[in-house]
Amino acid sequence: MDDGRVVWSGPSAQADTVLRDHLGEARSETSTGTVLKDDDITNGEVTSASAGVEFETIDLGGKAVLPGFVDSHNHLVFAGDRSAEFAARMAGQKYSAGGIATTVAATRAASEEELEANLVHLLGQATRQGTTTFEIKSGYGLTLADELQALRIINRHTEESTLIAAHVVPPEYKDNPEAYVDLVINEIIPAATGQAKWIDVFCEKGAFTEDQTRRIIEAGKAAGMKPRLHANQLTDGGALKLGAELGCVSVDHATFASDEDLAALAAAGTVVTLLPSIEFSTRQPYPDARRYVEAGVRLAIATDCNPGSGFSNSIPFTIAIGVRDMHFTVEQAVWAVTAGGANALQRTDVGHLGAGARADLVILDAPSYRHLAYRPGVQLVERVYSGGELVADNRPQV
Repeated sequence: MDDGRVVWSGPSAQADTVLRDHLGEARSETSTGTVLKDDDITNGEVTSASAGVEFETIDLGGKAVLPGFVDSHNHLVFAGDRSAEFAARMAGQKYSAGGIATTVAATRAASEEELEANLVHLLGQATRQGTTTFEIKSGYGLTLADELQALRIINRHTEESTLIAAHVVPPEYKDNPEAYVDLVINEIIPAATGQAKWIDVFCEKGAFTEDQTRRIIEAGKAAGMKPRLHANQLTDGGALKLGAELGCVSVDHATFASDEDLAALAAAGTVVTLLPSIEFSTRQPYPDARRYVEAGVRLAIATDCNPGSGFSNSIPFTIAIGVRDMHFTVEQAVWAVTAGGANALQRTDVGHLGAGARADLVILDAPSYRHLAYRPGVQLVERVYSGGELVADNRPQV
């Protein structure tokens, strides 16, 4: 790689010639160049001049190298703790402490600095697990000021910012949800124009109806935001077909999907983002990825890290669950968290290691990507590069 981009990948025998040609043509000063090979990375001080190029080879000893993971669904701007709710759910006990309303109250009470500190902590954890591209949503403030605050925080850490003011109806509007929909459409979306790349809605019984979802998505699109959707997480409703109809780039969850739903999504080219850790943490049934693949649907896998229904920000964990419980092949699961995640964000510069891609690399302490599913729960991510820079090093410090 050179200047934070992948220059070339291919057989090791060709690496020396390619590196010399590229850097010899491109520059005449000392710089750092890296070329991905079949089983190692070449990395070192590269001096390009008429006499040629010198570089150092670092042999990784046959360790696997993957593109940085692309996590296309996250809720990371929040405050509070809901571990007691999780424990009660796992024990089969009723828990009435407030659910998402608890997070909304805690988030509203927190300062911008506190919310950002928590976000940075979570991003650091995920980066050490191999994630280099993040989508992050608002949605725990549910007021004009709080949603804009969330977007300010998000935009300091990623370009993939999503407005989901239509996450749930806040408590103060429980008797008049239409008034809250009007607030989202007439005040929050206009104020968030230019601050949010994406518009999202939780279209589900108990959240927002299909009609409300349509109005909010169309308002977001009119404001220049790209649409995505939380759809069919809890019930087999019409949200998936609606997402295809509205041109959503991705519909997420899709736990319940009919053959007609899948046909509509395949025809529309909509990405379906499955979220294995949510089913793990809620004991919902796992969707069978084989049905989606056979229907011709494009798939991604993401964490949906959030404090309520699934508080994991580990992509390797989702790979293992996806393979075991959703019937992805290992190859499909790894593709879904790299190129699939990039598709869900309409990104061509991440999720692969082709020429021109951003130099986001994950080096595994393992000989094959298969170990991500074969050895669940083991720290296999050894090093992580983002834009050619080392951003995480999990090797033992001596």
